[in-house]
Amino acid sequence: MSTQHAAIATPESFGETDAYLFREGTHARLYQRLGCLLKVGGEGATFGVWAPNAAAVSVIGDWNGWNEETDPMQPRPDSTGIWQVHCEHARRGQAYKYRIRAKTGAVLEKADPLAFLAELPPATASRVWSLDYAWQDADWMARRAAANALEAPMSTYEVHAGSWRRKDGEPLNWRELAHALADYASTLGFTHVELMPVTEHPFYGSWGYQTTGYFAPTSRYGTPQDFMYFVDHLHQRGIGVVLDWVPSHFPSDAHGLAHFDGTQLYEHADPRQGFHPEWNSAIFNYGRHEVRSFLISSALFWLDHYHVDGLRVDAVASMLYLDYARRQGEWIPNRHGGRENLEAIDFLQELNRAVYRDYPDTFTVAEESTAWPKVTRPTDMGGLGFGMKWNMGWMHDTLAYLREDPINRRYHHDRLTFSMVYAFHENFVLPLSHDEVVYGKGSLIGKMPGDSWQQFANLRLLLAYMWAHPGKKLLFMGGEFAQRREWTHEGELEWWVTEQLEHRGVQHLVGELNKALRSEPALHQLDFSGEGFEWVDANDRDNSVIAFLRKSRDGESVLVACNLTPVPRQNHCLGVPRGGTWHEILNSDAQAFGGAGWGNLGAVRAAPLAAHGKRHALCLTLPPLATLYLKRDADG
Repeated sequence: MSTQHAAIATPESFGETDAYLFREGTHARLYQRLGCLLKVGGEGATFGVWAPNAAAVSVIGDWNGWNEETDPMQPRPDSTGIWQVHCEHARRGQAYKYRIRAKTGAVLEKADPLAFLAELPPATASRVWSLDYAWQDADWMARRAAANALEAPMSTYEVHAGSWRRKDGEPLNWRELAHALADYASTLGFTHVELMPVTEHPFYGSWGYQTTGYFAPTSRYGTPQDFMYFVDHLHQRGIGVVLDWVPSHFPSDAHGLAHFDGTQLYEHADPRQGFHPEWNSAIFNYGRHEVRSFLISSALFWLDHYHVDGLRVDAVASMLYLDYARRQGEWIPNRHGGRENLEAIDFLQELNRAVYRDYPDTFTVAEESTAWPKVTRPTDMGGLGFGMKWNMGWMHDTLAYLREDPINRRYHHDRLTFSMVYAFHENFVLPLSHDEVVYGKGSLIGKMPGDSWQQFANLRLLLAYMWAHPGKKLLFMGGEFAQRREWTHEGELEWWVTEQLEHRGVQHLVGELNKALRSEPALHQLDFSGEGFEWVDANDRDNSVIAFLRKSRDGESVLVACNLTPVPRQNHCLGVPRGGTWHEILNSDAQAFGGAGWGNLGAVRAAPLAAHGKRHALCLTLPPLATLYLKRDADG
């Protein structure tokens, strides 16, 4: 991968080239031309806003007494619909809005769609701001191509910034969170942190998924520079930062994008296309080129100015299908009569082309829950161009299987093995995300059947199986120490439970899983290739046992065996590719993890016994409700 990044130009006035790219839908740096651009030397600020159907637009703010007559904006003499004005008395930190007079006579007061900072909610104005910051992460930026590569070990810790930890009942600010989270993620060995949306949002309970400020980190936790410090510090600690980004829908708040200039500017006018019934929000009009420029500019903005390493694109399935969450008659077919949103497909392809063109050392991830083909294949092959995709099928099947009482699991064995039928059709991330621990779904450990011992053993088994399964890993906060309470955005995680042996044991296991993931190429190097996986035994449904090999590019293997019943399996023989001594490099039933300590005294000598198509076999004790990793000694 190249680490050559796009040059970040000095803000200038909107010009003819900008107008051409804007109307074409390929302008990728609108924030350098529109919004509020502070002049160097304290000479005020230039404002630019897209409002093609407005009768008049003014900037109102702290410096002019919120008087619309003081700073009226002028429309450009072309057909772009851009209004501009220079306000010499505007100063950093002052609040402002656009007062828009619609042709219908309605008067609207709107926040700046391209503002860098917003007032602290529930206030809704934008703030005059600049993005100066002295970055200290040059070492990370020089080597992040390797850290973000498809063949790299990738274990992501998903975090909601406002409810991870709190101080005196209040969320940590960005700088406090930077140090506490970097310490914690480093201790547990996570390679990346993924933040639920930090783009400004009026309703805290939306977790950021109802965005109004696509260029502004929420002011709840500090300034843009504070958020830059957060990313900078994690980078200095060797941790990548991924942002959840939401181009699928936006809220209807009066100060936001909806009905922006008195018309449906950013959204479709027809509610069958422009209103999302599931989220009660507006849907972007991807067929409008200016909207595409706005969204692509937002995506690249976070890479340009915040050094973000990846974007997880939310709700891609809702963008791809015109009938998503709609009944017959509630949607409009495409020009071919189909249900595919052709404009959204074009937008996603252009988005991924722009990201990988300018930042080939970053990545995009699709949250896409259907069987849409080629999500992670190049656009010139007809794909959407994402780097990776969440494997929702694996998540649903695995959790459904584990909810079953172990005595019944033999009847559901295919749910456990089916993921390998399609495992390499896409570049998959295995997600145990926030979506699985909200809205009455309970906690991860609460999904596990049986008494407390079986619940903890099942969860340790699940995590160790997940870390061995092909694909990158993502775990939502609290899951790493088996929080029993369902996640809530009010308050913080139940950190007190880590004082208890069983919870601390799960936490310790996650740290050891990340250590194994990083140190064993077989567990990460060929995540997206069938050459990195081989079944040893996929069919032992009567014993509810599965076993497989993970392989590195140079031929090293790790044997993974899962016993999905509470009955120890003694003298259980599994074929292996080579003789010699195989060491247990991880046992989820180890006492250090809160388990019972069943195992193989650390190592087993392969016997010259034919099994599973191999000439050698390991005759093992498979601990109850546990996963084993074994690796052959280099010297045999």
